[in-house]
Amino acid sequence: MISAVRAPGLNTPRALRASPNALELARNVLKIEAEAVRALIARLDDRFLDALSLIQQSMGGGGRVIVSGIGKSGHIARKIASTLASTGTPAYFVHPAEASHGDLGMIRKNDVFIGISNSGESEELMHIVPLIKREGAKLIGITGSAGSSLARAADILLDAGVEREACPLNLSPTASTTAALALGDALAVALLDARGFSKADFARSHPRGSLHREALKHVADVMRRGDGIPVVRAGTSIRKALQVMTRGGMGMIVIVDARRRVKGIFTDGDLRRKLDRIATRRATRIDQVMTSGPRTIGPQALAVEAVELMERHKINQLVAVDDAGAVVGALNMHDLFRAKVL
Repeated sequence: MISAVRAPGLNTPRALRASPNALELARNVLKIEAEAVRALIARLDDRFLDALSLIQQSMGGGGRVIVSGIGKSGHIARKIASTLASTGTPAYFVHPAEASHGDLGMIRKNDVFIGISNSGESEELMHIVPLIKREGAKLIGITGSAGSSLARAADILLDAGVEREACPLNLSPTASTTAALALGDALAVALLDARGFSKADFARSHPRGSLHREALKHVADVMRRGDGIPVVRAGTSIRKALQVMTRGGMGMIVIVDARRRVKGIFTDGDLRRKLDRIATRRATRIDQVMTSGPRTIGPQALAVEAVELMERHKINQLVAVDDAGAVVGALNMHDLFRAKVL
């Protein structure tokens, strides 16, 4: 039988017990990190816009974004590169130490290099900065030290400085890494918006995720069909049309001609706006108060395109039509929510 023998000098691990002020300490960490991110808002200036312009120019010339850092900054750099890539900005992470052993060959003249270092003096990163500049790539520095070597070498400096770390010893990178990460997210989202990156674009770069399945749904997968579409013929009395609209539960009714071609739409909003007119004219026909030429969409369009159309025109319902303009379906925001497109 073999018995365990403890090596001399090794102590039995003690059970970890939360100190009485653990919650207070944790709340203070969150407060310090939140303050660090909030402080970035006031410091965002034209340099941020210059960084966006530089990256867009690089992409226009076939360039990519390379993000690099060492230690904790390296982990942040990886995440920023991943976020950029997943939101339509060609980007990847390069380890500064590996760059000195061959990976530097991946960096080209038209690229933009984002170097992250809180101190701005990371040896491995600063070792490759002159080589990057010599190659002709542009350098964006994200650092907490405006007077550092990285700041002086950067074509554009983004200030990610923090007043203090959330670590009680003010040593472990905590608030500083949170600030750098938030700044990287701000870059990614601003670039996403500038490129008009959509949910469908996001889905194409996430083919195994649930968002891909949801974002690539078509209008035909979401719309109501047949008897589920509240439809009346032009010439129908307003009283009967409102009954059909109420039963339909979509907050609207579609007005069609004899061949089911869409002539107009009447919504709850139309009813509120035109209530006085309707109440004083009992013989009102639905086509006298409808909105003519409503927004329509084809059933094979992506559901996210329906979302974009509804948001752009500030409408809550949409009619799906075939090539002849005949109604084949209808959907509203609730249908899109149920289908998890929104």
